[in-house]
Amino acid sequence: MAQPTAGGYQPPVAAAIIVKDGQVLLVRRRVPEGSLSWQFPAGKVEDGEDPTDAAVRETREETGLVVAARQVLGERSHPATDRRMIYVACDVVAGEATVADKEEIADVTWSDSTQLSGYIPHPLYGPVLNYLDARLKP
Repeated sequence: MAQPTAGGYQPPVAAAIIVKDGQVLLVRRRVPEGSLSWQFPAGKVEDGEDPTDAAVRETREETGLVVAARQVLGERSHPATDRRMIYVACDVVAGEATVADKEEIADVTWSDSTQLSGYIPHPLYGPVLNYLDARLKP
């Protein structure tokens, strides 16, 4: 499951795509990854962990929100970071999104489709964009 890189092997990153009431959850990292500041809740898949479980765990750790994985939307090598990304659509089960991991996360927000490009200026991965286009409010 690990991806070879110049510095060795790096585990893939699972990103949770969470839509509630026509808005998608975004987190702002304390330390941006290149040009990425706002992004979906995400983190490294641990050894032996299923990517869907990683997306659920990372969401809880970063935002305190309890979610359930719905489906894997796809995977790719991220154009900005070159990390292997696995995108997982998730449904909210309980809680409210807050900054639960103050060391990693600076802020959380819910974005509709008109605000999204202001938070994430680069093009979204096709299957994620299609999923959001069908679910976000304008």
